[in-house]
Amino acid sequence: MHETEANLIFDAHDMVGESLVWDERVGRLVWIDIIGRRIHRLDPSSGAHERWLTGDLVTSVGLRADGGAIVGLRKDIALWDFGGPFRTLATIEADRPGSRLNEGVVGPDGSLWVGTMANNIGPDDAPMAITSDEGRLYRVGSSGDVRRLSEDRFGITNTMVWLPDGRFITADTMKNALYSYDWDRKAGRLGEARTFFTGFERGLPDGSCLDAEGYVWNCRVVGGSCLTRIAPDGRLDRIVELPCSWPTSCAFGGTDFATLFVTSARFTMSAEHLAANPSEGGLFALKPGVRGVPANRFG
Repeated sequence: MHETEANLIFDAHDMVGESLVWDERVGRLVWIDIIGRRIHRLDPSSGAHERWLTGDLVTSVGLRADGGAIVGLRKDIALWDFGGPFRTLATIEADRPGSRLNEGVVGPDGSLWVGTMANNIGPDDAPMAITSDEGRLYRVGSSGDVRRLSEDRFGITNTMVWLPDGRFITADTMKNALYSYDWDRKAGRLGEARTFFTGFERGLPDGSCLDAEGYVWNCRVVGGSCLTRIAPDGRLDRIVELPCSWPTSCAFGGTDFATLFVTSARFTMSAEHLAANPSEGGLFALKPGVRGVPANRFG
């Protein structure tokens, strides 16, 4: 398969597919649909698919060292064994009713890093405008302790990857920018933000993953219809076209981590657009010619 030939492998019809992760222990992809309020697990080789409803917004999912999952909900971080009940580990910004959780990824320290944002989903699931930077970054430890990582504010928190040299890369979708931070592990804090990648005119940055060469793969949502591969120095290395207009998150997987999987969204799209583009909200796969690295595990 050529790198530009991304194929639909599962017609998920996700409203907002997100937080894709490959579980190499069982050969399954795990991801969520925020507005669809569900968690997916798929064996891409056999097509075997499982789905669990969450009742309320689900915002992220990660793998645990003991084989379960850690899940971000509207406000809570919960431990979850596939198919079991959610066991609340921590609550984020309980005193801020207008915010919700968004991106959440397990870091190399075995904790969950999560971002918040102003809630942009109305009671009827219609989009709500974001009028101020309400997002913050937090770290949730295995005992449920919550620490704010920075005083910086974000419109929409997205992308969490850690480069081999120790820098943390994150994005603000609203500002069309990715930033790099030095991370003081002992102090548990991030340094000052530095612009890492900005000015790209196709879509806006959503989720990202890292390949084995230390390059960042970033999904370009809101009509971007592509992935960008960004070098560790912030240089645009390549663009890979996708057959969906809102790619949302990506993860390397497969037995050799040589397949790049991509989730997508259909939120805010018109009935006419969806009729002409029925695979929006699907799960796609391509072979970009580089390999990925295993996901970090919580705990």
